Amino acid sequence: MSLTRNWLSALGIEADKVEEIIKGHAETVDGLKDELEKYKADAKKLPEVTAELEKLKEAVKNDRTDELQKKYDKLKAEFDEYKSDVKGKEVQATKSKAYRSLLKEVGVSEKRIDSIMKVTDLSTIDFDDDNKIVDADKVTESIKNEWSDFIPVIEKKGVKVATPPANNGGGTKTKEEIMAIKDTKERQQAIAENHELFGF
Repeated sequence: MSLTRNWLSALGIEADKVEEIIKGHAETVDGLKDELEKYKADAKKLPEVTAELEKLKEAVKNDRTDELQKKYDKLKAEFDEYKSDVKGKEVQATKSKAYRSLLKEVGVSEKRIDSIMKVTDLSTIDFDDDNKIVDADKVTESIKNEWSDFIPVIEKKGVKVATPPANNGGGTKTKEEIMAIKDTKERQQAIAENHELFGF
């Protein structure tokens, strides 16, 4: 049922109140009509806006894919480098442990093992795929010859007496002179004879 003056009068509403109600109702209806027109105009634009939005989404997706791929490639390269570094350190630690164990077996004084490890180049020692020393017997003999000053001698009475360092002919060498010696055996012998220069 429409809101009319007759209908309102029939309800017993006073004439001046009827006019106010009709006026208010007309303003409300006009406002709703305006909004309706606005929504209709927006609805006409919707397909165009939707198509634009889809284009934008696709562009963002493609850009993001390229960007993510670059980030992934960079992170993967960093991770591979880190993994390789960790693996290398693990292998080095295993080799170090194997050589340290051999030094103990030969009888090198435990107080000297750390010092020997500092000046030993493990890359000159061959290891198999299981990181075990290749030709361990030869390496053992080499240790006995090169580090004999650090292997305590056991006398017949059972008393351990450390062999004193060999006399270097009265001439004192500097650390730099010792490290400059080309012959490995001679250099290691000089290190043993002047161990105080190397902090052990």
